[in-house]
Amino acid sequence: MKYPKEYLDEIKTRLKVSTVVSKSIVLKKRGKEFVGLSPFKNEKTPSFTVNDEKEFYHCFATSEHGNIFDFVMKTQNLKFGEAVKHLAQLAGIQPYTFSKQDEEREKKWKEYQSIFSQYVDFYHNELLKNESYYVARDYLKNRSLTKEEVKKFKIGYIQKNPNFYEKLKDDYSEQTLAETGLFYLDEKKKIYVERFRGRLIFPINNISGQPIALGGRIIENLDYLAKYINSPETIFFKKGSNLYNLDVARKLSKKIDYIYLVEGYMDVVGLSKNGIDNVVANLGTSLTDKQILTLNQFFDDIIICFDGDESGYKAAFRAAENSIKELKPEKQISFLFLPNQEDPDSYVNKNGKASFIDLTKQSKLSIHQFIFNHYKKQTENNPSSLAIFEKKLRNIANTIKDNFIKKYVLEYFLEKIAELTPHSNYNKKNYNYKKIIKSLESTKKILKESQSLTGVELKEYSLLYLIINNLNLIQENLNLVENSKMFTEMNKQILNKIIQKLKTGEKCSKIDLDIDPEILGKINRFAPIKNILKNKSKDEYETIELLEDISRDLMNYDLEHRILELESKFSKDLSEATFNELKELKKKQNIN
Repeated sequence: MKYPKEYLDEIKTRLKVSTVVSKSIVLKKRGKEFVGLSPFKNEKTPSFTVNDEKEFYHCFATSEHGNIFDFVMKTQNLKFGEAVKHLAQLAGIQPYTFSKQDEEREKKWKEYQSIFSQYVDFYHNELLKNESYYVARDYLKNRSLTKEEVKKFKIGYIQKNPNFYEKLKDDYSEQTLAETGLFYLDEKKKIYVERFRGRLIFPINNISGQPIALGGRIIENLDYLAKYINSPETIFFKKGSNLYNLDVARKLSKKIDYIYLVEGYMDVVGLSKNGIDNVVANLGTSLTDKQILTLNQFFDDIIICFDGDESGYKAAFRAAENSIKELKPEKQISFLFLPNQEDPDSYVNKNGKASFIDLTKQSKLSIHQFIFNHYKKQTENNPSSLAIFEKKLRNIANTIKDNFIKKYVLEYFLEKIAELTPHSNYNKKNYNYKKIIKSLESTKKILKESQSLTGVELKEYSLLYLIINNLNLIQENLNLVENSKMFTEMNKQILNKIIQKLKTGEKCSKIDLDIDPEILGKINRFAPIKNILKNKSKDEYETIELLEDISRDLMNYDLEHRILELESKFSKDLSEATFNELKELKKKQNIN
């Protein structure tokens, strides 16, 4: 029996081709692609390429070509069903259990998809070509949208008395048409009415680019109608699991590491018109865990930019409280607040792309800063109010799933509270949590400056700072840093570059390393270790000891993450192999 397409799409969404292929062969980044030696032929010169954006691999030596399922089947000699099970496990998805209902579901999906495609195509073409649609075209013109944007987003318009139901009813059952959510029964007239009549429609696509729902906007000022409405939830559309424009924006993740999350369809279209395509919109509901996790698969920084009014602020704060629990060391969630009464669409149309990007750089707030500032405004400088304030922030920090981020966010909150009571003994309190790195005990001042950086990045900067400022010593003791763990891609590349340079045996200085001055400046500015070194004499043994301490901390961070992953895996599969692997890692952790 065939697997449902949406199940296979979910696996492909969660797993990049390079992730799957790199389990079998060594890949190196080259431009937009990865290259490696072919698994299908013995060769010395790499002819095997992987393209994550296009979701395929290609072997120039053998002409083998395909997606992740093809690769697993061919390299592991598995049947398709076995490959799906293997990749589902790798993606963290439950195995698919077939039942008699699956055939019916697959049939319904094909009908659903067909109806939506016909519906979207028809009203899109009507908006472009039908002369009687001039009111809608004038509205779009007044909103500074051209035919190019209409085509790009396949925007349509439905007149007040449409009859597309009549065109479909001969080919599909009444129940099937009703289940799409495009129509509803008028109980008085006993006829089916089009839900989006009198509205512009914005197709909401699944991750593969197929329309599965609609957003609709009125173009007249009618107080008795909601400005925006969305499709009701159906068996193939869940508001909390989808994002408008994600099918397009995700393809940019190889070039851009951040994504804007806005409130409305017009915000997405307006930003895109001005050259900002890395943008998605949520669908009229509060931001969900599923939406955050989906965006995190593609982007490192989610920038939430809602309207610059009171309702926009409230929506942003709800999003902050709900999404902070999904913070990860290598990921960020930030907030951008626009001037009052502005939304992303209006702001970018008035001020342009450059101004919007500059505003982002200058004004975005990390999620923990935003939450602290919000509750600080509600707090008075008295013991009772401060106690409630601290309790609230502790509770929020404790919702964070990642233990390392949890500790650093809690530290940030408590340090900021301490600033509110400078003459008290607050700073002398035991905060009841263990510091991750002994050598960073005295770096509170620097951490305040670097609120947007994660704890792991600070450790990495400290390691790089020590290496760059002790090149001769490191060259004589390369074994100290060769196996150091780095989790930030840029820092990993810098470390590898330095090691390769030192391995040549030639004496070199900072200038010879050819590191981007901006990056070098960031390392010098934010490496907490330099504050410790200020009060220490230049002692080679102490430098080596510090290097070993930081390397050990980074190794322990890696071990703890791998242990958490294995514990989660073991709770599901109860495998002896998983248990033994877990036991070995815990031994290493105890040794370190």
